Amino acid sequence: MSRGLADAVSHLTPELWARANRALVRKALAEFSHERLLVPEPLGDDHYRVLSDDASVEYRFKATLHALDHWSVDESSISRTRGGAELQPDALDFHIELREALGLSAEVLPVYLEEISSTLAGAGFKYAKPPIPAAVLAKSSFQDIETGMTEGHPCFVANNGRLGFGVDDYRAYAPEAASPVRLVWLAAHKDVSTFTAGAGLDHDSFMRAELGEETVAAFSSELTALGLDPADYHLFPVHPWQWWNKTTVTFAAEIADRRLVLLGEGEDAYLAQQSIRTFFNTSAPEKHYVKTAISVLNMGFMRGLSAAYMEATPAINDWLHQLIGADPVLRSVDFSIIRERAAVGYHHRQYERATDRHSPYRKMLAALWRESPVASLRDGERLATMASLLHVDAEGTSFVGALIAESGLTPEQWLRSYLRAYLVPLLHCFYAYDLAYMPHGENTILVIEGGVVKRAVFKDIAEEIVVMDPDAVLPPAVERVRAEVPEDMRLLSIFTDVFDCFFRFLGPILASEGICEEETFWRAVAECAQAYQDSVPELADRFTRYDLFAPEFQLSCLNRLQLRDNKQMVDLGDPSSALQLVGTLKNPVAPFARR
Repeated sequence: MSRGLADAVSHLTPELWARANRALVRKALAEFSHERLLVPEPLGDDHYRVLSDDASVEYRFKATLHALDHWSVDESSISRTRGGAELQPDALDFHIELREALGLSAEVLPVYLEEISSTLAGAGFKYAKPPIPAAVLAKSSFQDIETGMTEGHPCFVANNGRLGFGVDDYRAYAPEAASPVRLVWLAAHKDVSTFTAGAGLDHDSFMRAELGEETVAAFSSELTALGLDPADYHLFPVHPWQWWNKTTVTFAAEIADRRLVLLGEGEDAYLAQQSIRTFFNTSAPEKHYVKTAISVLNMGFMRGLSAAYMEATPAINDWLHQLIGADPVLRSVDFSIIRERAAVGYHHRQYERATDRHSPYRKMLAALWRESPVASLRDGERLATMASLLHVDAEGTSFVGALIAESGLTPEQWLRSYLRAYLVPLLHCFYAYDLAYMPHGENTILVIEGGVVKRAVFKDIAEEIVVMDPDAVLPPAVERVRAEVPEDMRLLSIFTDVFDCFFRFLGPILASEGICEEETFWRAVAECAQAYQDSVPELADRFTRYDLFAPEFQLSCLNRLQLRDNKQMVDLGDPSSALQLVGTLKNPVAPFARR
């Protein structure tokens, strides 16, 4: 057998597979119980059991319940038995045994199982890498942290599907593989492509800055040699996987008719980010990220990019950048975004005639350029994805605990600085502008100095932000970000995305490691919110109308979305209508309200 064949599956060993399965069954028990798909039966002394749909298989485990109905399941305590016989936890079997409880239809189940299998294989790959202690990772470089994460989205169970990648693609393009990537460059005829850029930018000068004069000249020579005029074309970066698997087949006619022309690979090396379709330039870190379309199914969506959406992207980013710069509260906490400065999209005329605007066939060929946060760093500052705050190493030691130890601050002092940087901008944008982000860990970059979070940088702006005020005055190019959200669901942008999908995990990590009590964590959140509200008394009516300290809020379930339809979780034309709301959660900041 060739060494290459064996190396490709070297992470698929009995030991690593068993470890990955136990970890994923733990997460499934925890998150499906949180979303009330499973109702564990208490057995006393913090022990519980869950029965399969036909009651023939029993899962027993020990768990601690935290705020927001968060189940902290002891991984080592999980047992699985059938007829008294002990069985190893198996994540694929788990979802088959509980398919009715989980609402998995005959159509969704096999595809979801493939996503589970891919998630397990990814875990095995990560476990096969040399373990890095959290204290070491916490002081590592921005990209070493990005590629060192061992868990994806904290809520989704099948969070590493990437259906479409073979194992060779995984090792070439997955962020945890940390393999350098060179992008494929095409020329796209201006009759069928659109390039838009932020204020002060144009196509030719932007491309020279990104690619360098020599590469642009070489690409122009390629076109000239074919008898084509470079002035008739936009330069277009494509993910290598997309080129080999989609562009050369789905866009074959465009290539044959030279509306698309292959130019070759660029000179710069890139690293894939946690979002898999975004690349960080490692040859020149101050240059832009490049976000590319990739027709891979991952976490409820085909990860394409809409050519139509790309047209307004720079204008939306410029609008938000100006809003932030003019706001004294946002300036006071040094909040910023990294702007999507330019975008390019290809309009395949036949597929556009054959499909509606949400079709994956309209999202196969587009790209955008996003600012790098590296250029904004001051002396002594470093960067880390906020997802890292939920990272726990193989010994059970947390990344966030390592930062607090490095800082020399008390946990309360450290949290105060972090919450001021992260939570205050979210609260102010909501209360002052009816503006919400998608502020999960992968979309937030923390600027750290001496272990202390100094400021937060948000990204993924044009596709993720929403203005919920139907009467807000927006420039025509920005109108796309307006969405109708029912009054009683608007504050879920904080309650769900921040409290339930991030803080719900961070508080128990701090508590389980003995860093601070969970009550201390939520008191810090409440005090941050109260201090913000005190600083802007002119918004008092808004604070009453949208009460952050309400006794409870609706439970919005993410896994239920994916279990229902793992190919298109949400109708992008009406996202709020797709939410799966199941009862309520007690608001953990309510006990600290000043009434």
